[in-house]
Amino acid sequence: MMGWHLASDHYVWLLWSSAFLVPWAIVYLLFPRHRRAMLWASLFTMPFGLSEPLFVPEYWHPPSLFNLAASTGFDIESLIFCFGIGGIASVAYNLITQQAPQPVSQAEKSRPLHKHHYTALAAPFVSFPILYLLPWNPIYPSIVAMFIGALANMLCRPDIKRKSWIGGLLFLLYYALFLAGLEWSAPGYIERVWNLASLSGISMASMPVEELLFAIGFGMYWSGVYEHFTWRK
Repeated sequence: MMGWHLASDHYVWLLWSSAFLVPWAIVYLLFPRHRRAMLWASLFTMPFGLSEPLFVPEYWHPPSLFNLAASTGFDIESLIFCFGIGGIASVAYNLITQQAPQPVSQAEKSRPLHKHHYTALAAPFVSFPILYLLPWNPIYPSIVAMFIGALANMLCRPDIKRKSWIGGLLFLLYYALFLAGLEWSAPGYIERVWNLASLSGISMASMPVEELLFAIGFGMYWSGVYEHFTWRK
């Protein structure tokens, strides 16, 4: 049985990351008005897949194509994964509400808050290196940095508070479905691949709470990112 797991696990990360591209492609094809935001977000999030060496093996150790994760820390699957989740997180709220990012009014642009768009956008990327220096698993600075970014977004654009919270919950549900599908299609994969001994030990239906916290923080931040660029219109 162990030999079967090792053989089948080799392609699980590739298949799981690629699965995120399916809804991405469907949304991109069926909803033209969201294409710009989706593509922009995905192209921006994809390079964050290069941060994988920060998480392997401290957070997890997924078997990957050409054994790249084990030998270098990098892998192709992380780039696919980051591309897929970025586009959906950026438009999930607008898809459900059938809205599109709206230009900011001239009166709103004159408020002092609008001097801090780039500060808000940069908040998670500035905070993560500092938080990473603390003696904890690297997933935790990632989670906290996402929430810091979401809070900065809402402070700069109070009008997107509702969108940020709902966007975070929508992406949490979306991501949890994929995690549940992962565990269903590859039973025990999470236990075998995630470094659970270094985490909190809290899980929901076999899903580590850290994954769920990251999902809601990621969704909250990225659901509001594109809004910062509408203030110039």
